[in-house]
Amino acid sequence: SGAPAQHSLARGSTIVNGRIEELIRALRPKQWIKNAIVFAPFIFALGDRTQQIVPGDFMVVLAAAICFCLVSSGIYLINDVRDIESDRHHPQKKHRPIAAGRVSKRLAITVGIELILGGLILGCLLPGRPHLILGGYVVVQLAYTLLLKQLAMIDLIVIAAGFVLRAIVGAVVIEAQISPWLLVCTFLLAVFLALCKRRQEFVRADATRGHETRKSLTQYDERLLDQLIVIIASATLVCYANYTLATETVAKFSTHRLGFTLPFVLYGLFRYLYLVYRLDRGERPEQVLLTDIPTIVNICLYGICVLVILL
Repeated sequence: SGAPAQHSLARGSTIVNGRIEELIRALRPKQWIKNAIVFAPFIFALGDRTQQIVPGDFMVVLAAAICFCLVSSGIYLINDVRDIESDRHHPQKKHRPIAAGRVSKRLAITVGIELILGGLILGCLLPGRPHLILGGYVVVQLAYTLLLKQLAMIDLIVIAAGFVLRAIVGAVVIEAQISPWLLVCTFLLAVFLALCKRRQEFVRADATRGHETRKSLTQYDERLLDQLIVIIASATLVCYANYTLATETVAKFSTHRLGFTLPFVLYGLFRYLYLVYRLDRGERPEQVLLTDIPTIVNICLYGICVLVILL
């Protein structure tokens, strides 16, 4: 009787571990890389002679990033429950744990609400009252999940607004001043990535399947998306150049050498466009940031260059 009991326990443990693994997958941990934008105000404030930022503030910013990881994963769960039927018609999304039935809708909603509340509660413990901004982020993202994602153009603006809120929280928790130019650059870069993703989705979807998987795709066409990508990529580059060379930026950092980081930004945009138009890799920006070696090296070199200039 001992052997069957041990076998039953082992089987039960395997099932539980499998469910935990599937739940973790449903949280989309790869998407947490988006929350790296929370650290941008801290990095730029380190070299700002007018601000009292110390290395210890890094832990506060890290806690703020964790808040966003909790909240965003909670919203992903609710979003996947909301889109379960359309995801089952999508060639890739049908393999998501909730769409595939490996995580129940009840469990997903329960864990999603707990994660959102956990992120907001942790935000209450941080300086600067970032929980208010986090609350606004939650409201906007839930509106996106329930309605706004179906509206062309509006869906892109909402996605970009989420990145701006991340940057604002990163500044609020350490009482850092953040340049409006930096917020504009963040917004435009997020719109650029979202446009590239929409283009990839549009190209891959046929007329009927595109409607089933994402209704807003029926309101786009390839030529329009191509034109919008060119406009936003150009605007992003110009705004970043203006930020690095602006009088207030030079005065704040006591250097005009931030302009030397411009080639890294230019290459980053060029490389991403190459991946989108030649290799069809625009549908998952987070995967590009985690797997494309030239992009990773470029980001690292950019970060090193910024630190050398500012410190």
